[in-house]
Amino acid sequence: MKNINYFLIVLGALVALYAKAGGAQNQLILIAGIVVLMIGIYRIAKTIPSKKDNNDDNSIS
Repeated sequence: MKNINYFLIVLGALVALYAKAGGAQNQLILIAGIVVLMIGIYRIAKTIPSKKDNNDDNSIS
């Protein structure tokens, strides 16, 4: 699963760069690349535990 998330980030970044590099940039390709990039980042961010939750667990014990 982690590899899929990294693949989405790289794919989204490459698509966004490709859309931006052209002289007549295609807005839809740029938006699609950014959306794929953000989905990958969101999926990775979901797996990172909250710092606040970690501190609450330490104070209870």
